[in-house]
Amino acid sequence: QVQLVESGGGLVQPGGSLRLSCVASGRFSRINYMGWYWQAPGKERELVATITSDGSTQYGDSVKGRFTISRDNAKNTVYLQMNSLKPGDTAVYYCNTNVGVFGLNQLYWGQGTQVTVSS
Repeated sequence: QVQLVESGGGLVQPGGSLRLSCVASGRFSRINYMGWYWQAPGKERELVATITSDGSTQYGDSVKGRFTISRDNAKNTVYLQMNSLKPGDTAVYYCNTNVGVFGLNQLYWGQGTQVTVSS
């Protein structure tokens, strides 16, 4: 079993910044990629950003230039630095990871952390 623990969400004013963290733990041989998705009320879960084990990144169009994803492989941790936050960024942010377990690739999700951008 793999556990993902997210932290760093909260309330921030428009134009402000937040940094999310997600730590993966459990039994796995490798982490293929880690990422963040968001889900606003009444909407589907959408990609925010992902990062592979070799550092390749992918971003959703609405966050390009404002958000930065990074990871610490030694700590099995992924970060999401969010700058210039807008009310439209308000959502529950979910961490996910694709890991190798006994030769199979498996996908896991965290519980989510709320980010609210409001004045």
